[in-house]
Amino acid sequence: MHMVIYALVEASTHDDALATGKTVFDRLVGADPHAGAVFDYHVTFDEENTSVAGKARWGDLPTAVPVDSDDGQDLLERGWEATKEEFERNLERVKEALDELSDEEIMRDEDLARHAFHQVGAYDGPTIFLYNEYANGIRHREQLDRVLEEREELWIVPADVHF
Repeated sequence: MHMVIYALVEASTHDDALATGKTVFDRLVGADPHAGAVFDYHVTFDEENTSVAGKARWGDLPTAVPVDSDDGQDLLERGWEATKEEFERNLERVKEALDELSDEEIMRDEDLARHAFHQVGAYDGPTIFLYNEYANGIRHREQLDRVLEEREELWIVPADVHF
C-alpha cells in the first residue's frame, strides 16, 4: 500500500530541505545501515521516472516548502490530521476489543485486536504521517508543537512510501 508521509526538517534552502528530507526517508526504508526499515521504498515529488508512485499516484505536491507558507501549512495539516485519524480509528478498535473479547480471543488476535493494540503504540510506520529530521515519528500534538517552536527555518518535505 502507498501513503504520503512528511518530514519536518531545518534547512536554509529548498535544496537543503529536500536533501535532508530524502535522508529521513532513506532511514525509514532501511537505506541507512543504522536504521531498520519501516517502509519498503520512497519516492519524493521531484522524481519523474516512476509511473506508480509520487506524482503519478498523488498528483503534484510541493517537493519541499517552508512550514510557515500556505502550502506548508496545508501539508502539515494533512499529515497531522491523518495521524490523528489513524490513532483514533485504532484506539476505537482497541476499546471495542477490550469490551467485547475475552483475554484468550485477544491473545489469538481475534478481529485483529492485537494488531490494533500495536498500531496505537506505534512510533513509526503506516499510522504515523509526520517525522522529524531524525526520522522519529511525531505521535502527539505537544511533540509537534515542540518541533514547530524549536526550529527557526523549518521545511516540510512530502514523500510517497510503500509498506
